[in-house]
Amino acid sequence: MRGLNAAGGGSVPAPAPRPARTIAVHLIPPIVATLMTDSAFYKFGRLAGAKARKVQWMWSSLTGNDEAAIEAEYGVGREMATVVRERSGVEADPDLQRLLDDIRERLSAVVRNKLHRFDVTMVRDDQPTAYALPGGFIFVTKPLTELCERDGDELAFVIAHEMAHVIRRHAINRVLRQTAFAAASMAAPGRGTIAPWLRKVGVEWLERAYSQDQEFEADEMGVLLTRAAGFDAAGAVRLFGRLQALGGQPDASGIGAYLSTHPPVAERLERLRRHAAPPPE
Repeated sequence: MRGLNAAGGGSVPAPAPRPARTIAVHLIPPIVATLMTDSAFYKFGRLAGAKARKVQWMWSSLTGNDEAAIEAEYGVGREMATVVRERSGVEADPDLQRLLDDIRERLSAVVRNKLHRFDVTMVRDDQPTAYALPGGFIFVTKPLTELCERDGDELAFVIAHEMAHVIRRHAINRVLRQTAFAAASMAAPGRGTIAPWLRKVGVEWLERAYSQDQEFEADEMGVLLTRAAGFDAAGAVRLFGRLQALGGQPDASGIGAYLSTHPPVAERLERLRRHAAPPPE
């Protein structure tokens, strides 16, 4: 999420004209404490250092160039998205879905690398949640949109943040670290490798936080993308200001779980204020 383009290099295009209508969506994974119970999967989930780098190198070798890598990520994400829809169910709210689609289209238009595709779907969940799968499949819940008060600028930041996790390859790298044993077959989409694994560990795994640095990076790129698409970048500041206020209240909305597993809200808010500040004249 740096001032770089969504694909990882160059600069973000000039802001697109801002439409008159307001839009909706938010990114707050509630982070459920469901961890892998099978010891073998747990051990794979603990891969780190040289071994994790080796897995990522293998994926890069198998997928070849950027176009092939993005296509392979899309295949992995599509298979995972099928499991998410199967387990969670799709929320039927045509009006709200149209709002999400409007945000997605505006943000996608400012992503320089047009090989990236994005899809935003609302799934059923009682808690405010959003997460991204490899290949650009993004899922949000209605409580999340309500937490954002259906404010178009806040919701745009949420979606842009999740898009950044895809663009910076945080999403695929996290899956690779957890499924190292299947890296080779994952590079050939459609062979049914990833879906059985996701069914085993549970969809809740997708809601867990990334590393602190990755969350900060996604915040920064999220601000840049929203501004480039013509949204008010201060929406991110308003959203995290609300989160900070809610953090001190009794937890009736699932916010507490999110706050306990992500970088401190105060630190993210301070960084977001810097990123969202109007550029000097």
